[in-house]
Amino acid sequence: MSLAEIDLSNPDHFVAGTPHAWFRALRAQDPVHWQPEANGPGFWCVTKYEDLKHVSRNPELFSSWIGATNIHTPPPDGLERTRMIMLNMDPPQHVKFRRIVQRGFTPRRVAQQEAHIRELARRIVDAVAPRGEAEFVEELAAELPLQVICEIMGVPLEDRKKIFDLSNTMIGFDDPEMGDEATRMAASAGLFGYAMQLAERYKADPQDNLTTILLRGEVDGENLNEIEFCSFFLLLCIAGNETTRTVTTNGWKLLMDHPDQLELLVREPARIPAAVEEILRFDPAVHYFRRTATQDTEIRGRRIRRGDKVVIWYPSANRDEDVFPDPDRFDVARPENEHLAFGIGEHYCLGANLARLELNVIFEELVARLRHPRLLAPPRRLRSNFINGVKEMRVAFDPAPARLGA
Repeated sequence: MSLAEIDLSNPDHFVAGTPHAWFRALRAQDPVHWQPEANGPGFWCVTKYEDLKHVSRNPELFSSWIGATNIHTPPPDGLERTRMIMLNMDPPQHVKFRRIVQRGFTPRRVAQQEAHIRELARRIVDAVAPRGEAEFVEELAAELPLQVICEIMGVPLEDRKKIFDLSNTMIGFDDPEMGDEATRMAASAGLFGYAMQLAERYKADPQDNLTTILLRGEVDGENLNEIEFCSFFLLLCIAGNETTRTVTTNGWKLLMDHPDQLELLVREPARIPAAVEEILRFDPAVHYFRRTATQDTEIRGRRIRRGDKVVIWYPSANRDEDVFPDPDRFDVARPENEHLAFGIGEHYCLGANLARLELNVIFEELVARLRHPRLLAPPRRLRSNFINGVKEMRVAFDPAPARLGA
């Protein structure tokens, strides 16, 4: 393969799946690779595990704030708005904002929700299991993280479809089926407007939820302004449902593609936590995040100049041959699985504890209840080199009898 054939800037090349052959070639031949782009200056592709950790752990060299975290830098007015989202902040501002909500995602706080989340998962799977078929993404993968984040944020359950639709539109920015730029701007405005309505409700009647915490949150002695509050609300709603939904869908597709691994989990459900980690490694929700070099530096001898875009690719790092034996083999019993699907460093996923609980619980229910699953049609993937997502996946399985006492 000629490296000149590789084009990671074009979302069309991700519609059939993550281009692992390209990443494999880059890791072997040019692990810090300059990628030209049709409508931009080009960017560096960081494809090795240790290099991704280096970039992530050194925000003073590789900024999330300067040009934000998508490959394409927004126009000046859009960049200013984007910088108000915690994902696109650098220290010390990032730490100050993260501190406002991090207590809502501690292992202890998440553990207190386990029984309730298990009950939600049972209801979701039980509603579908007797039918023998389902649209997996919306009916099974999306429901648990969506219900949980809505409860945590104080969003009424009947409004969860609105959150689902608006967040779908926002992450599908490279997929024409999800609408054009005007549609995405309208979705952003819709989420901001909804956030302000919810803010008025909880200003008048504070509750034990993250929206109330955001309203009370302070940075440098001042409450969040309207744009900061709405940006925080938007991030929590999208990150709280889209990524876990994506991993659930990708994981179920992997288990259908590897029936021996699924049967191992059926026989030994205690292996499900390790299986979740392998799913996260093998098919993570996010393909990349972008940083911008704050000064001239080097990675593996490649000269990175100040202002260069540096893109870190998680699916590639998670299959680095120097870290993971036989990395292209899906193995639910894989030991020592130190993947980077949740990131590392300053921007390690705030909701990792909650996501792991949701994934473990939903896969326990799916494995137990949906026997002999198979695809009814090829999955329809999102056109995106950012999110490793599936828009629709119709599946069939053996109809399961209603659970006693349900």
